Amino acid sequence: MKSNTYKDLIVWQKSCDLSIEIYLITSQLPKDEKFGLSSQMQRAAISIASNIAEGSKRGTKKDFSQFIKIALGSTAELETQIYILSRLPYSKAIDLRKAESLLFEISKMLHALSRNLSSSGN
Repeated sequence: MKSNTYKDLIVWQKSCDLSIEIYLITSQLPKDEKFGLSSQMQRAAISIASNIAEGSKRGTKKDFSQFIKIALGSTAELETQIYILSRLPYSKAIDLRKAESLLFEISKMLHALSRNLSSSGN
């Protein structure tokens, strides 16, 4: 019998998809952005899925809830970085819609998960 893990969570799966999308986007940025916006966006995206995974393994709903809140913080960070990128001249040829859509969906899912964990107690 297969046990449920964080890998079964749709929000974790979509967060991994978002990370890949962010890597595809940042690969289109100028090379001088490698240690700037590119790196920040990649780290924020990876942080979302990583915190979901880590929190789920902590053993308590309280700990899981805290890591979901950290993941939510990373969604806000990435949203800000995408917004900044969208305002830069070299971003005009980059399609950000898929990343924005995934990020919006993930944020909603994390908010719902956070509410569920908070209301169900420890």
